[in-house]
Amino acid sequence: MDNQAMPTASTSSYAKVQFLQRQAASLLLYQSVLQKEVGVAFLDLLQAIRYTEADARNCLQAYGNYFKSLAARNQNWEEYLIIQILTDENPFTRQAQQREFANLPPALIAAAKHDLHILQNLYECSSAILSEWVQAVAHLPVSPVVWYQEQDGVVGAEIRLVTSLQHLENWADAVEDLATYYRQFGTGIFAECKALRWQAGQFVGIPYPDPVKLNDLAGYESQKEALLKNTEFLLSGQVALHVLLYGSRGSGKSSLVKALLNEYGDRNLRLLEVAKSQLQDLPVIVEQLRGLPHKFIIFVDDLSFEEDDDVFKALKVVLEGNLTARPQNIVVYATSNRRHLVREFFADRPAPKDNDEIHAWDTMQEKLSFSDRFGLTLTFEPADQKTYLKIVRHLADLAGINISQQDLEYHALQWATRHNGRSGRTARQFVDFFKADRLIFG
Repeated sequence: MDNQAMPTASTSSYAKVQFLQRQAASLLLYQSVLQKEVGVAFLDLLQAIRYTEADARNCLQAYGNYFKSLAARNQNWEEYLIIQILTDENPFTRQAQQREFANLPPALIAAAKHDLHILQNLYECSSAILSEWVQAVAHLPVSPVVWYQEQDGVVGAEIRLVTSLQHLENWADAVEDLATYYRQFGTGIFAECKALRWQAGQFVGIPYPDPVKLNDLAGYESQKEALLKNTEFLLSGQVALHVLLYGSRGSGKSSLVKALLNEYGDRNLRLLEVAKSQLQDLPVIVEQLRGLPHKFIIFVDDLSFEEDDDVFKALKVVLEGNLTARPQNIVVYATSNRRHLVREFFADRPAPKDNDEIHAWDTMQEKLSFSDRFGLTLTFEPADQKTYLKIVRHLADLAGINISQQDLEYHALQWATRHNGRSGRTARQFVDFFKADRLIFG
């Protein structure tokens, strides 16, 4: 094809690009929507094709970066932009979580409408349009490949709002619906991630949380029922208790807490893991979570303290409260292999002589009664043979293992004898190994 047959960029397309750049630069609240990788690639591409004398190679490289960034997220430009709007953290989205729409500052609402109108213009600049502009600037015989993927990243309330925006002539008219969405589902990392951890003074999303489900867990039915009931209290806005799950190792305490997320994640439950070494940050964490629309389980695994460990004081403040009212949307679920969380030695017990502390018995009782500050303590006794085999049979059924019950129980007991004894963890390890062994070796 000779050059005369190739498309040429029109003055109107350059004007349109420059208009979009001015629009993006004039955002008042939603600037961060364009500050992540895809948004930056989009703006870089606009800059590369802005001028009539644009360099074709730079333009093609910018388009390649834009294409790659969308492919990496497996999202279309339009889908990406709307998801960013739904999760963006800015003064409007934060205040919309805390107040009714009628009580929001008028200037804030006006700024949100202004930005929504701009974002609609950027939304309408599709990847297909950008590809055509690149073809014209680079004098290509055909336009570059357009990234397109069937939308499947939005569900539930999100898809309803997306559909509403797609059919609105003016996105500014959706500002109240957006405020309602933020108030119900929150924004930022808590809208994006259901499982998180506190790390180096900030919330970090866990992209692949443990997939364990309640149906996977057998045995300890009364403990499971009590924990589910307490979690239902939390989700319904009632006063829920802090819970200590105490008992033998491998009994499924941690798995039970993790399974709550897969059971209730769609009801705005969030699971936040806090390591023992980070417990001194608990009061700060709680204040940052206060008032958010989500319900939070702060998960502390394998909790215990040394005799001279002071970090438990921060946990005590959260469990018992202080002058600040306790948030209704937060509970602490902790697991431990120790009933008395603060390690005690015989040497710690006060003798009538040679003891400098006048009220030493009070100090010791303070340590021993720390676990009592949890409103609910669930005890997981070591699995006896009956419980162990019940768990094995349940897991074998889920795994589709076709073997007589007598043979299954024989092999399960042999496994427990040779490995870690009878427990839910041992049952899971046995079933996983037994299934793989039968699949590979028959």
